[in-house]
Amino acid sequence: MQSNTFSGLFEGQNVITLQRVPSTNEYLKEALSKSKPLPEGTVIMAVDQHAGKGQKGTVWESEPGKNLTISLLLTPNFLDPKHQFVLTAAISLAIARWLEQLTKVTVKIKWPNDLYIEDRKIGGILIENILKGKTWKSAIVGIGINVNQITFPATIKEHATSVKQILHRDCQVSELLPDLCRHIEREYMALKSDRFETVLADYTQRLYRLGELHPYLVDGIRVPGVLSGVSETGRLQIDFNGHRVDFDIKEIAFVI
Repeated sequence: MQSNTFSGLFEGQNVITLQRVPSTNEYLKEALSKSKPLPEGTVIMAVDQHAGKGQKGTVWESEPGKNLTISLLLTPNFLDPKHQFVLTAAISLAIARWLEQLTKVTVKIKWPNDLYIEDRKIGGILIENILKGKTWKSAIVGIGINVNQITFPATIKEHATSVKQILHRDCQVSELLPDLCRHIEREYMALKSDRFETVLADYTQRLYRLGELHPYLVDGIRVPGVLSGVSETGRLQIDFNGHRVDFDIKEIAFVI
């Protein structure tokens, strides 16, 4: 385990690098359960995360030493817990902007929080919130970005990409972290300044397949619809021939 710091308002003030860990989110949750508090902005960074967590109980597969796999501690107690989605939007937007600056290509957000370049996934986010009554105590922000990996499991290789595949060169993974954190800090501070509407509007404009006609799976049935946006609570809005329906993450699936 290695600990270091870099400058920033809070993100990256305390960076702990682990050589091998099942899940940075689980490691950070366990650390939070101990008596000594961790400062906001603590980052757990894994060289080898061998059981990373994805959405809907999936596993985030990552080749050791090739990718950016981190968990970031935030304490968004200035937000009402009912606004949990706006934090997801802010983090997704920050990473999309950072990736776009790094790769010089357009980056979209596949609802709710996957990062896509064209029709290929380059990263994902898993935020686990810890609430205490009506107070948002902390948020563990798990982030996985494909950086130098170019070979992927057969189940995902047709729909995955990496920074190296776009830039055609290796990147020093640890050197990417400070700039990523600065982008996250910028969007997080926008939330602190009550710029919810701006964050949600910018997030919506970056949505993958926004305004396009594509098939979706609803109750196992393939139905064509147009993605029109998201609600304030993060429900996906699809227009089916003039009839708009809002969906939770478990109620609809993209057909890629």
